[in-house]
Amino acid sequence: MKHSQGIHHITALAGNAQTNVDFYVHKLGMRLVKKSVNQDDPGTYHLFYGNGEGSPGSGLTFFPWPMAKLGRPGTGEAVEVGLTIPEDSLDFWKTRLGNSSIEYKEDERFGKKRLHFRDPDVIELELVADPDAGTLAGWDGGDLPAEHTIRGFHHTRLNLSDAEPTADILTDVFGFKKADSDGRVQLYRTDAPIGSEVEIDTGSPANAIPGRGTIHHVAFRAKDDEELMELREKVVGYGLSPTMQIDRHWFHSVYFRSPGGVLFEIATDGPGYTVDEEADALGEKLILPPWLESKREIIEKQLPDIHV
Repeated sequence: MKHSQGIHHITALAGNAQTNVDFYVHKLGMRLVKKSVNQDDPGTYHLFYGNGEGSPGSGLTFFPWPMAKLGRPGTGEAVEVGLTIPEDSLDFWKTRLGNSSIEYKEDERFGKKRLHFRDPDVIELELVADPDAGTLAGWDGGDLPAEHTIRGFHHTRLNLSDAEPTADILTDVFGFKKADSDGRVQLYRTDAPIGSEVEIDTGSPANAIPGRGTIHHVAFRAKDDEELMELREKVVGYGLSPTMQIDRHWFHSVYFRSPGGVLFEIATDGPGYTVDEEADALGEKLILPPWLESKREIIEKQLPDIHV
């Protein structure tokens, strides 16, 4: 059976690391599955949140740069993160957001009810009530009842001036199919259990300005190294220029700029987050990839303390 190439992870730029942890762990009830550093800037945290298992398709990750200027989402970027909740958890989350002083707007799109709000760095988020989410295991080790917890990604939304070239990549390389449209927004879907939808919005007139509060890249799943390189060759066939394979320790990656300007990544499902921590202890200590371990003392002095 063909591997489901849904969303693997989404990485965004945040401000204060402790504020980020407090929001995603204590208000949204996600699990901190990995506390590490930006491998290209080791003096900065890289924080990974996910579902209870840290499954591919649930990894929302952040580079917190407290001195970074606020960016502006716009054309050529992913601009929204949709998170899946069980369909019967909608009322729970309305109360939860209200009690946490998080302003939200209730909406319905493509047949599913949604709660739209922003995180402390004004990244757009949606909780999407999904009838299939209840079949996925909830995180029972956090602040929320397991039956109401976030299960993983539902979608991301891309703002593009021209949908077709990027849609070709989604369909031909990653196996998505056009499923619906709603005015200026087109929906593409694959059969992955989480991270299965991408929306393309061609209605934004604003150009993106990178900075705090913007999404850095969207990663799509590859089963293993063999499939990763097969997908890379497909990307080359579109005249694009993907990187060579990069070892990210928990997965192997290839990056490329999509025709619409969005930075895409292809990431393998393995080795996974348990390659260096036990499953029941994920995120409890600072993990460095082996090639940075010799610099641990210097790195730890540069990082602010954060408490979960």
